[in-house]
Amino acid sequence: MKIVNPVPDEVIRYNQLGYLIHSPKVAIWASYVKPVPDSFSLCRADDGQCVWKSACSRDFGVYGPFSHTARLDFTDFHIPGTYVLKAGNATTAAFSIGDEVYRGIADFCLQYLRAQQCGLNPVLRDSCHTHDGYTLYGPMPDYTHVDVVGGWHDASDYLRYVTTSATTTYYLLAAYRNFPEVFTDSCQANGLPGKNGIADVLDEARWGLNWLLKMHPRPDWMFHQVADDRDHAGFRLPNQDSVSYGFGLERPVYFCTGAPQGLSRYQNHSTGVASVAGKMAACFALGAILWKDKDSVFANLLRQKAFSAYHFGEEKPGYCQTAPNLAPYYYTEQDWQDDMELGAALLWQMSRQPKFLRDALRDADADPLKPWMGADTALHYQWYPFFNAAHAELIVHLKQDKLRKKLLGYYRKGIEAVWQKAKQNAFYRGIPFIWCSNNLTAAFAMQCWLYRHLSGDHTYQPLEQACIDWLLGCNPWGSSFIIGLPGSGICPHDPHAAFSHLAHIPIHGGLVDGPVYGSIFHGLIGVHLSKPDSFAAFQSDLAVYHDDWVDYATNEPTLDGTATALYLFAAMEAEGRGINK
Repeated sequence: MKIVNPVPDEVIRYNQLGYLIHSPKVAIWASYVKPVPDSFSLCRADDGQCVWKSACSRDFGVYGPFSHTARLDFTDFHIPGTYVLKAGNATTAAFSIGDEVYRGIADFCLQYLRAQQCGLNPVLRDSCHTHDGYTLYGPMPDYTHVDVVGGWHDASDYLRYVTTSATTTYYLLAAYRNFPEVFTDSCQANGLPGKNGIADVLDEARWGLNWLLKMHPRPDWMFHQVADDRDHAGFRLPNQDSVSYGFGLERPVYFCTGAPQGLSRYQNHSTGVASVAGKMAACFALGAILWKDKDSVFANLLRQKAFSAYHFGEEKPGYCQTAPNLAPYYYTEQDWQDDMELGAALLWQMSRQPKFLRDALRDADADPLKPWMGADTALHYQWYPFFNAAHAELIVHLKQDKLRKKLLGYYRKGIEAVWQKAKQNAFYRGIPFIWCSNNLTAAFAMQCWLYRHLSGDHTYQPLEQACIDWLLGCNPWGSSFIIGLPGSGICPHDPHAAFSHLAHIPIHGGLVDGPVYGSIFHGLIGVHLSKPDSFAAFQSDLAVYHDDWVDYATNEPTLDGTATALYLFAAMEAEGRGINK
C-alpha cells in the first residue's frame, strides 16, 4: 500500500531566497484548524540555537485554504547567517539573512530571455522562423515580404509582439543604466557562451532593439505583431515549427493602422498606434543614450528612430491591441498616454528639447496611475505596462520640486489603493488574481521601490517586500514562481513550455504567470491537469496555481514578466550592495 504523507495542519511561508540584513523580514504562519501560536523563534540552522523570539501578530483569519494566518516579523534581527523559523508545530527549511541573497539573480533571469530568442536561438544552437514574413493591413500590397527575423518569442508560443518586446527591452536597458554593477559578461552578442566585453543584459537589450528597428523600417511604416493565434497548434520546438499560414514558412506581419484588426471570427478594438509607437520611441531614445559613447553609428540610428517613432504615435493617438484570429484571447491594452509619456521623457533626456518635457508632463497628468491598482479585476493586459515607469524617468531629472512631488503623489496614490486591500490579510496581498498576476506583482513592487528611493518615504516598504517575498515563496503554495530558483527549494519544474516538456531543456529564470482566481481557471478553454496536483491542499476558490505543463493560465513563463522581475531583482541586489540610484 502506498503511504501518502499527510498535509501538515500548520505551515510557515517565507522568502526561500532569503532576506537582506536591513530590509523587512516577515514570514507567514498559516493553519487549517489550529489557532495562532503566542510566539515564534528564529534559530540557527546549524545547531538549532534560538537567536530571536517574538510574539506572532494578531490572527488575520481566513486566507485561501487557511482558517488562521499570522505574520512573523523579525525585521529587527540584523545578524547575517543561515536560519530556520519555528512557530507552533511548523518549521521552515534553512534560509539566509545577508546582503548577498539577490546576487546574480538578475543575470539568472537572462537565461530565459536567451531561450526566447527568435532567429538564432542560442539554447538550441539553431535558427527558427527565418522566413518572416508577409505584410497585412499595410499601405503596401498585402503579402509583401519584409524581413522581421529576430527578437523574442512572447511566451511559450512563437508569436512576437512589439507591445511586450519593447517593454522587455526598456526594462533591460533601464536595469543596466540604473544598476550596471550587478551585471556580468558570460555570453556573446548572440547569446552563445563566451565573453565579449559587454554586459550580457546589454547584449540582450540590443537583440531586442535590432528587432524593433526592423519593425519600424522607415518613418511612415510601423509593424506591431508577427504571427497570430494560428500558432497555437500544440507544442513543438521553434526550430521545428511547421505551422502554415498559407504561404510556406512565411508568417503574417501586422501593420500599425490604428483601427481594429483580426482576420477571422474575432477582432481587437484598437483606436490608434501611440501605445506601440511610444514604447518604441522610449527604447530607441534610451538605447541612443546608452550607446552614445559605445557605438556612435548605432546610437545615431536609434536617435533617428526615436524621433520618427514618437511622431508616428503623435499622428494616431490611441491604443494598438494585439490581433486575434481563431480565439478571443488577445492583449486588451486600453491606455497609451503612459507610453507616450515614457517616449517623451526619454526623448527629452536624449535631446533636451523642451517640447518633449511639455508633452511628457501633459501625458503624465492624463494618465497618472494604473486603474488596476485597488481594483478586484481587469481585462487581460488592460492597463499595460503594469506600472508607469515614465513618472520616475521625469522625477529623476526634474528640478522643480512641485512637479516632482506631484508625480510622486501619483505613485503614492496607486500604492495606497493596493495597500487598503493588502493590509486586510497576513500576506499583504492586494494584487488581483487575474491572468499574469505575477507580472503585476513584480511591476507593483518596482513602483514601490522607485517611490521609496525617489521620495525617501519608507511607509510602504513592508508592502513592497511582501510582493517580492510572494514571488519567492511566501504565498499559500510555498513555491517560488521563478523557474529553477532557488535550485534547492520549491519552484516551478514543469512549466507550460515546449523546451522543458518536449526536449527536457530547462528554461531557468522565467517568471511564470502565477495564481488566478478559481473562477478564471475553471472558465478557461482547454485547460486541465496532466497529473495529480501536488498543491491540491493549498488551492481555493480565491486562487489556484499548478506546477503542471498543461496549465497555461498559471504556469506559463512570459517574456515581459521575466524582464520585470529582472529589473526588480537588479534593484534589490543593488540595495544589498549599498548602491542607491
